[in-house]
Amino acid sequence: MSRTPAPDPIGHAMLAYLQGNQKAELTVHSNVADEEPLPASYFFRTLWEMPELERTALEECRGRVLDAGAGAGCHSLELQSRGFQVKAIDASPGAVQVLQQRGVQEAACHSLFELPAGEHYDTILMLMNGMGLVGTLEGLEKFLHQAKHLLAPGGQILATSSDISYLYEDEEGALVINLNGPYYGEVEYSMTYGEETGTSFDWLFVDAGLLQDYAEEAGYEVEFLGEDDQQQYLVRLTLKQQNIDNV
Repeated sequence: MSRTPAPDPIGHAMLAYLQGNQKAELTVHSNVADEEPLPASYFFRTLWEMPELERTALEECRGRVLDAGAGAGCHSLELQSRGFQVKAIDASPGAVQVLQQRGVQEAACHSLFELPAGEHYDTILMLMNGMGLVGTLEGLEKFLHQAKHLLAPGGQILATSSDISYLYEDEEGALVINLNGPYYGEVEYSMTYGEETGTSFDWLFVDAGLLQDYAEEAGYEVEFLGEDDQQQYLVRLTLKQQNIDNV
């Protein structure tokens, strides 16, 4: 008996756009904000349509690159054009079809936590609030441990994330956060394209101070490379020498 494929609204929206539907658009639902539209065209940006933090991250890439949550491949294709060897991964089967059709040379359909053992990368790239792929603070801890076995000697993680505490400010600017509840940056999302709604998923927005705490605890050097006016930042994580020796 054949299994019904899991819903893939983001993949189908990107495929529709690639096939000529310029108006293909997702609706994003979350537990922290009103639903909002997300045009599929956003995933097909050229270098000069990308925000400065993403362009900076591309300049900082080195060696063999893992593009995690690659979407339609705008970062992978730019890096390939510069001569980099890139592996692009995405959990959306439709996204992987798009990656292949657009000419990404190495594309695979799996999540960040399903990477085959034995692969090593000089740069793990996580853009478009890509640190969110870890899902939760627990996932962040797990990923920072896993990445020690994925990074080649001298390797780096380049990731963007945001502090979304502004969503919890009252009219006076004071934060209204339940300190006994989950971390405010742990968000639950789902997406709809046409009549298709995907399974809900966790996404982490981690403030810079907390990320630094987790990364240093896991044995990484932390370097912030930039911040924009939307509370988004770019960070570079590299393993401290004693942790390289212990991997």
